[in-house]
Amino acid sequence: MRHIISILLQNEAGALARVAALFSSRGYNIESLSVAPTEHNELSRLTLVTTGSEEVIEQIVTQLEKLVDVVSIADMTQDAHIERELLLLKLRLNPGGEAAMAPLVDAFEARVMDDAAANYTVELTSANDRIDEFIGKAVKCGEIVSVVRSGAMAVARGQQVLRTR
Repeated sequence: MRHIISILLQNEAGALARVAALFSSRGYNIESLSVAPTEHNELSRLTLVTTGSEEVIEQIVTQLEKLVDVVSIADMTQDAHIERELLLLKLRLNPGGEAAMAPLVDAFEARVMDDAAANYTVELTSANDRIDEFIGKAVKCGEIVSVVRSGAMAVARGQQVLRTR
């Protein structure tokens, strides 16, 4: 099963490398990884997507908690959360492709960043499955030149937040 794990991490050199090393040394795969500063200069939020049984995810979280740089961890998929991912999709449109893309862009609330037929570029922020659906429909309008995805980011619904220990 797919899990989104959110980690508050000390903003120090090598912290990200230690998290990645933990995954690689145990043979776990990271499907996507996003790291950015938080409202606290000394902390970064690392959001990663991985797959595994409940036992495997539990083991991953337990091992992550042992890392000195890790301040707090939450498996976002355990509770109600808001998930988003950013897509930049560049297409080489077929003849008439722009007319076919217009209703698709509207339906998915995407934004056209470049409307040249040879490098038609669209930005979409949505949930993972909706982005997959958009790409599946957009490919009918032209040839994919480039797909750039941020990977999932998530925040808990309601008042719950990831806190320092």
